[in-house]
Amino acid sequence: MSDKKTVFFDIDGTIWDAKNEIPESTVTAIRKLRDNGHLVFLNSGRCRSYIFAEHLLDIGFDGIVSGCGTMIEVNGLVRFYHKLSAELATSTVTTVKKHGFLPILEGRYNLYMGSEFDDDPFGQKLRREMGDYILPIDKYWGEWEMSKLSCATEGADIDACYKEIGDDFDFMIHNPSVVEIVPKGFNKGTGIEKVCELLDMDIADTVAFGDSANDLDMLDIAGVGVVMGSGSDEAKEHADHVTSGLYEDGVKEGLLHLGLI
Repeated sequence: MSDKKTVFFDIDGTIWDAKNEIPESTVTAIRKLRDNGHLVFLNSGRCRSYIFAEHLLDIGFDGIVSGCGTMIEVNGLVRFYHKLSAELATSTVTTVKKHGFLPILEGRYNLYMGSEFDDDPFGQKLRREMGDYILPIDKYWGEWEMSKLSCATEGADIDACYKEIGDDFDFMIHNPSVVEIVPKGFNKGTGIEKVCELLDMDIADTVAFGDSANDLDMLDIAGVGVVMGSGSDEAKEHADHVTSGLYEDGVKEGLLHLGLI
């Protein structure tokens, strides 16, 4: 076991809030963490096309695990990437729509979204932030470059859909209205495993900070799992340590608790 750690941070609810605002204490703490010789990675359910904010990336990271482990960058170079085949992508989108899901398709370069999100607050937020990098699903039918899906599922038949595509995908159910659909064998935990393989590191020397349902795998597999005090009760059940909330200097306090800064 090494004194130097590799620390993985979820983005939403951990580094920044629903308005993409980052506490200054978080910025300072992560930079201090790197100054102390530790490696720092983002580890997000967001696919790479949706990780571009300058005020986030300018904090400084040694790598990015995106799309729930489907893409890994180290020092700006793509070291691993998994995308769905055209056949599987088309059959999956057809099936989820049949069961009442409203999908957003997530890829390395673009998101694909239907007009049903035009009046939705989250859909409007995506369009404001991503502009021309959001493409219409129907116009590019079957030509999507995608690794996973996020779906609005209010009123949808989640169980019936899972019975049809559960051999190929895992469902991360955030609440009855939001489900992430990720290829089998991929999650934030496998992303950490892959980084350790690529960099020849001991997984015992990893730390993960998260707050919600899609962080459970990385919290379980990391040497130490830290959950934000503002995170979900489910995530806290998987924590080795629960720090303070996002706006109560949670990242800083967690790193201080572990003696990393």
